[in-house]
Amino acid sequence: MTKKSIIIATLIASNIFASTIDFQMAERSVQRVSPSNQNQILSFNNSIKKPMKSVVNIAAKRKVSSNAGNIPFQMFNDPMLKRFFGDQFNEQFQQNRIQRSLGSGVIISKDGYIVTNNHVVENADEITITIANSPKEYNARVVGKDSDSDLAVIKIEGTNFNAIDFGYSNSLEVGDLIFAIGNPFGIGSTVTQGIISALNKDDVGINRYENFIQTDASINPGNSGGALVDSRGALIGINSAIISKSGGNNGIGFAIPVAMVKDVVKKLIADGKVTRGYLGVVIGDLKQALTKLYVRNTGALVLDVANDTPAKKAGLKRGDLIYSINNRDIKDRKGLQNVIASFKPDETIVVKLERDKKDIIINITLGNRAGLITSNANNGKFLGGLLLSEIDAEMIKRFRLSSNVSGVLITAVETASEAEKVGFQPGDVIIQIEDIEVKSFTNIQEAIRKYNKLDKRIYVSRYGQTILLAIK
Repeated sequence: MTKKSIIIATLIASNIFASTIDFQMAERSVQRVSPSNQNQILSFNNSIKKPMKSVVNIAAKRKVSSNAGNIPFQMFNDPMLKRFFGDQFNEQFQQNRIQRSLGSGVIISKDGYIVTNNHVVENADEITITIANSPKEYNARVVGKDSDSDLAVIKIEGTNFNAIDFGYSNSLEVGDLIFAIGNPFGIGSTVTQGIISALNKDDVGINRYENFIQTDASINPGNSGGALVDSRGALIGINSAIISKSGGNNGIGFAIPVAMVKDVVKKLIADGKVTRGYLGVVIGDLKQALTKLYVRNTGALVLDVANDTPAKKAGLKRGDLIYSINNRDIKDRKGLQNVIASFKPDETIVVKLERDKKDIIINITLGNRAGLITSNANNGKFLGGLLLSEIDAEMIKRFRLSSNVSGVLITAVETASEAEKVGFQPGDVIIQIEDIEVKSFTNIQEAIRKYNKLDKRIYVSRYGQTILLAIK
């Protein structure tokens, strides 16, 4: 058969095969709907005018110190330099400046409780609120903050504010019409419209506990902390972030679902903080290649169990597949993380798992996640206001550390925090806590567990000298 004959035969075979496909066609005759008469305008004004009265502008100010010329922080307290340059050496190079941030918030009670993003008010020394399009200003105080969910509650004084109506997270559907309401830059209320693009989005890299509503409604800078409402005006989420290289809206915005908002807000108002249960395992998703090793094909896979943790004491092992907590189904890693976080420390939970293709039930009393830190540089507060980092070549160069230094580096100290009052400084290297020598984050976590709620002696290396500080 010639090459030309082969091509013709192939085309004929393709046409024969194509003719057997039964395409499922949509209805050809459709009706396009317009207002019933020329004097009607389609509008959602009646739905959104009430929640618009509940959205506020937040202006936060904080004082920060900066040093000139990238001079190492340790040098400001060096006795030799003070003697040479005088006691004003520190003040000559340090200067205070005001850092301002703008965001939005949502009034959730008639007596002035407001929910917003933690990053809007974090470290603020002064918070000013304006409501909707009113010029009146209110001074707000922080009730509680939770960096893991990026939520915070603040309060203004009054008795008759317009509180927003809460909706329901479990009734949302992809494609639902929604509105994002904010009060950015102090210019008054703004509304953008879109749909729910996706639900239960995680691995976005914004918060520790992620279960986002994704939307194509514009959520621009300044709208953080504002309201995401459904077409009837009920709150379904708190606008949190956008994914954008330019900083503008590219149609990918995220909101914290209202169920998580309610849970965190209740805890912040009651206790000023959120305490979460702690299991003590490294977990992963059950990948397709591993499903042949298990009876089930969903669950959270235990990859490691840390020593001296609730999981270790209860007998969890590597390879266990957790599929239920208190009869709540666990589908994946994020599901387990969020469920455990919903319990308080010292609560006992019933864990159902699969081990060697057999079902096992274990009761575990959870620990306290408070105080635990991660190994990610600059992620998470510790010891009353410290930001910590592993020591690498970049940190050695930035803080002009000795090349053979060992420990965990303090990269920043929160202004007006307990740690600052005690005397910690950026550039200090934590080398020991009580009797535990510090080489890495693991040693710090060990010390936190051992000496939780106790005053702790912290040994730091500062400019080649060992200094002892104490903090709870």
